[in-house]
Amino acid sequence: MKKIEAFIQPEQFETVKKELFKAGVHKMSVSQVKGCGQQKGYTESFRGQVVEVNLLPKTKIEIAVNEEFVQPTVDAIVRGARTGTIGDGKIFVLDLPQCIRVRTGESGTDAIG
Repeated sequence: MKKIEAFIQPEQFETVKKELFKAGVHKMSVSQVKGCGQQKGYTESFRGQVVEVNLLPKTKIEIAVNEEFVQPTVDAIVRGARTGTIGDGKIFVLDLPQCIRVRTGESGTDAIG
């Protein structure tokens, strides 16, 4: 079992979601977050003051998958999120030692579904 965390541009989310659905991945959690990487932010003038904006809006997608879905999930996220510019995002694949479905008490790969 693996947990996939992807940080992408918010405007790419709908495209990523469509690619995930095509790959057979329908279960996910989505959060709106702020962060920075190579983009390093930008400066703007606000009421006569120069303001440095270095935490940019991102969309975080979290998906728990069984081993056979890891590569198709990663490939779908890359297809949907890639624009070819700095700031397209990052994908992290983490080991998931345990998963328990609260409703039924199932655990392990059966709980992920």
